Amino acid sequence: MIEPFIRLDIFDVGLAAALLLAHGLVSVIYRLGLGRRILVAALRMVVQLLLLGLVLKYLFALNAPLWTALLVLMMVLFAGREATARQKHRFSGLWGFAFGTGAMAAASILVTGFALATQFRPDPWYDPRFVVPLLGMVLGNSLNGVSLGMMRLGEAVHDMRPAIEARLALGGTRRKAFAPAVKVAMQNGLTPILNSMSACGIVFIPGMMTGQILAGIDPLQAVLYQLLLMFLIAGATGLGVWLAVQSGVWRLSDARHRLRLDRLVSR
Repeated sequence: MIEPFIRLDIFDVGLAAALLLAHGLVSVIYRLGLGRRILVAALRMVVQLLLLGLVLKYLFALNAPLWTALLVLMMVLFAGREATARQKHRFSGLWGFAFGTGAMAAASILVTGFALATQFRPDPWYDPRFVVPLLGMVLGNSLNGVSLGMMRLGEAVHDMRPAIEARLALGGTRRKAFAPAVKVAMQNGLTPILNSMSACGIVFIPGMMTGQILAGIDPLQAVLYQLLLMFLIAGATGLGVWLAVQSGVWRLSDARHRLRLDRLVSR
């Protein structure tokens, strides 16, 4: 039996937001210089979520595939921008943005489509009540993996330059020459989702499961939903990281199997 959920108001949210004052206090005491960033991040989150709420309300009322597709496109483009915004060594031009966006779009849309076709089967299939939340959770989590994978690939290739060039000079293919860097990048990219799966249920209760329990859903049903979501996220993250890293290796070498570090821009 579903219990009526507890409605929140602005005062409840404002009370929780007061906890950020502790962050600001720590920043001031230890001179971390994070006060402005904390404030900007909090304001950005509030504005983004409020806008999302208004957009979703409008989108659910319309229930039109074109508007749903436009929102999905916007989410993917923003995710691509975030994946490459803080890279120490990034690809010149728009290649990094293209690799990150392409890898996350392919992995997230494929996995979301799989879940819609096999587990949820909404009618119509483009129902934004299913498409947007599912894609948002899968995309947001794969963003961490893809971002870390691309960042670590750039650092590893930069650090391993003598070894990679030596392998290539001895006649090795770029696949073999880049193998250690690919291994490091893949391991780093998959670390967040592996940590989440290992600690989930003991160290922390995931947000979606917490929300469902607070909304009055049976805990076992909430667990099943959370398990399904974690497997979808793990699948999308693995595929996204692999696509991004392989694209990066392709860009950092050429048809003559030479290392092309000139295609990386260091900050």
